[in-house]
Amino acid sequence: MIDQLKESHAVKLLCAVFNVQRSSFRYWQARPNEIKPKDVLLQAQVKAAYKLSGGSAGARTIATIVSREGEKLSRYRAGKAMKQLGLVSCQPPKHNYKPAPKVHTNIVNHLQRQFSPVRLNQVWCGDVTCLWTGNQWSYLATVLDLYGRKIIGYAISDSPDSELTKRALSNAFENRGRPRDVMFHSDQGCHYTSLAFRQLIWKYQIKQSMSRRGNCWDNAPMERFFRSLKTENMPKKGHESIEHARDAVRDYIFRYYNSVRPHSHNLGLTPNEKEEYFWKASNGVAKKG
Repeated sequence: MIDQLKESHAVKLLCAVFNVQRSSFRYWQARPNEIKPKDVLLQAQVKAAYKLSGGSAGARTIATIVSREGEKLSRYRAGKAMKQLGLVSCQPPKHNYKPAPKVHTNIVNHLQRQFSPVRLNQVWCGDVTCLWTGNQWSYLATVLDLYGRKIIGYAISDSPDSELTKRALSNAFENRGRPRDVMFHSDQGCHYTSLAFRQLIWKYQIKQSMSRRGNCWDNAPMERFFRSLKTENMPKKGHESIEHARDAVRDYIFRYYNSVRPHSHNLGLTPNEKEEYFWKASNGVAKKG
């Protein structure tokens, strides 16, 4: 009896110190401690989605990935599960850029930041970024279809020259079945303004467009992909070798970015799903016609 009185007095004192109602403490004390299989399954799904993203996905992305698998999950429940598991998104802070208005003397900025084309193979974007591979820099050139934000061609080399950008564009052109009426937009890098690259553009009958010098926002979707690639796929100390970089980039593009990662531009759909939606809609219109 004395022990119970002492315990009651201690509880009363602690609740007063921490400004907690004793009824709330008793409710918390009497809460069930059994493990719920549903909660265990949810945490496993959240952990799998987080691992698939390379530790970069936040609550919103994880909620979309898990919900797509059939288990309805809100971003708030996903955030709570991440907190319980100790998972933290590794997205970097925003960077402030200083735009410059200078345009290229020969190639016009036809795109004018119109980043939402109405069909596939209407506008492609390209850019080059550097990757640390062992003891040297290597360079990745990519081509992105703006309709579904899908990477449709890329190439990696130890030199950021026109041969690299030509291989990336040729890769995209062949993968897409040699389409017509395509616009290709890029920055004013010498690997895009060179005679060799412009001859390839002319050969493929592609319309060329260029950003203003020093204005990354004119090619924002491509810059956004590189940011995602480096935060979600690249090791902190870089890749071990150029071969390791090739494998990692290939896996990221085809196994995650194009097929699993939800994209806000696509209203939560992956690039592959957005393109599948386009083909279904096109076939439906063709049948009605």
